Amino acid sequence: MNEVPEPQPVLRMRGVSKVYRAGEVDVVALRDIDLDCFAGEFIVILGASGSGKSTLLHMLGGLDTPTTGSIFYLDHNLTTASESELTRFRREHVGFVFQFYNLVPSLTALENVSLVTDVAEKPLPATEALARVGLHERMHHFPAQLSGGEQQRVAIARAIAKRPDVLLCDEPTGALDYATGKTVLQVLADLNRELNTLTLVITHNVAVAAMADRVIRLSSGQIVSDQRNARRAGVEELVW
Repeated sequence: MNEVPEPQPVLRMRGVSKVYRAGEVDVVALRDIDLDCFAGEFIVILGASGSGKSTLLHMLGGLDTPTTGSIFYLDHNLTTASESELTRFRREHVGFVFQFYNLVPSLTALENVSLVTDVAEKPLPATEALARVGLHERMHHFPAQLSGGEQQRVAIARAIAKRPDVLLCDEPTGALDYATGKTVLQVLADLNRELNTLTLVITHNVAVAAMADRVIRLSSGQIVSDQRNARRAGVEELVW
C-alpha cells in the first residue's frame, strides 16, 4: 500500500529572531520562531500591539530579513536570497493587503489593479479580479469616489490579480466599520477557498479568529499558542 507523502509547507521558519537597533538599545521583535504554513490554510495571527505580528508578516513576505534563523518558500531559502531574488519572490508569489489601501489616487480601480497584472507572469484579468470582490460595476471609479470598504476590496483585487500562492493581510479591517469589515473578511474567506491560497491575517480582533482554520497567538515576539479550529465559523456568525 502506497503511503501518502506528507504535504510540504509553502512557508517555513526555523529559529527566526529579529533584533532592531534603536539608539543604544536592542529591541527584540521576534524570538526563535518555528512555523510551518501550508497551502489553502486560513491563518489568523493575534497579539497586542508590539507583539511582533507585523514583523512576522514582513519576514514571511520577504519585506524584511531575520537577524538569525532561516525562512523558506518551498525549497527556496529566502534568508540567503539577494534583493533582486526577494523582489521576484514578492512579485510572483505574494499578495499584500494592508490596513491603509495604498491606492494611486489618480488611477481608477481598474488601473490600480492593472499595475499588478502588467508585471505578473500569469495574472487574472484585472476585470475578473475586481468582479471577484464585487466591484465590477465600480471599476472605472477613482479611489476618492469609493467608500473605505470598496477601496480595501480594490486593494484585495490588486493583491489576488497575480494569482499569489500566499496572501498576507495586515489589519485589513482596522480602518473599517463593523459591517464593512465583515464584507471584506467574507471576500478574503471566499478567495481562500476558491483559489486555495495560503492566507494569513493579522488582527487585534479576537472575534476574527473564529473564521480561521488555525489561530496563532504572539506575545513579546514569541508564539505562545498555535491551535486549529474544529470548524471555521462563517463571517455572518462573527460578533465583536
